[in-house]
Amino acid sequence: MKRKALTLVTPVYNEQEVIERFYLRTREVLRALEGRYRTRMLFVVDRCTDDTLAILRRVATDDPDAQVLALSARFGHQMSLLAGIDAARDADVIIMMDSDLQHPPSLIPALLERYELGDEIVHTIRKDTEGGHLIRRVLGNLFYHTLSIVSRTNITANAADFRLISGRVAKILRHQIRERNLFLRGIFAWIGFQQGSVNYVAAKREGGRTKYSFGRMLNLAAAGILSFSTKPLQLSIIVGISLAVFGFLIGIYAVWEYFVSSDLPSGWTTLVTLLVFFSGIQLIFMGIIGIYIGGIYEEVKGRPHYIVEQRINI
Repeated sequence: MKRKALTLVTPVYNEQEVIERFYLRTREVLRALEGRYRTRMLFVVDRCTDDTLAILRRVATDDPDAQVLALSARFGHQMSLLAGIDAARDADVIIMMDSDLQHPPSLIPALLERYELGDEIVHTIRKDTEGGHLIRRVLGNLFYHTLSIVSRTNITANAADFRLISGRVAKILRHQIRERNLFLRGIFAWIGFQQGSVNYVAAKREGGRTKYSFGRMLNLAAAGILSFSTKPLQLSIIVGISLAVFGFLIGIYAVWEYFVSSDLPSGWTTLVTLLVFFSGIQLIFMGIIGIYIGGIYEEVKGRPHYIVEQRINI
């Protein structure tokens, strides 16, 4: 029986402390699958400032099945994954995982079992993180709860960017879905097909520090909401109508006070409070509209999603 081609795509940014350990552990798991799959590892390097790329060059010299795609600038985690999917054109199945060893390589056979049962997409659901921060966990749950309210797409809470996709799904992503504000967790839920999931507990980082700062988490959350919902815009209309009615009632009250009471300065506090309140609401919804306009601006510019500087073993 002809073996299927399996490409493992991993985005890398400043992981010199752990990248070689990740390679050795993952390669050991992949070698155990060689009877059923032709395996390769594709490292997508997102313009590092440490020695990560030099380490991977050495790895690729010793192992022809270790491929390196070095990007010309830092394009981000989601674009690195997209670059890896684009490069793995002859793969029958692609597995995406991070290179910090928080995504356990030992879970790869379980993903393939689901694929062999007919799943085109297999998600991993993070049930916990060893030594995980409570604030990050609460914020993550809040984001997925908010997204489930505003979006028509059912996005599984705590689904990680550690997943398996079939070659057919990868082809759709290469040729039909080319968004700039890319939120892959939502895209793969939206695509459909038969999907499955595997639970796991994320390990502690074995070296380096997380590249997802609070600001980058907010940007990813904004991309998710922008990509999968227009309800914030609809909310602005509802709030605007409600406040217009409220303002009309206040106007009636002000006219009544003018004719009934001569103590006009008593309304000064109310006037200032209402002015500040309405101005704040307007600015908030102008900001929401601005985010959507910014998303449109990014799309119509049509710049490439990423630029490749160097290919090794590809």
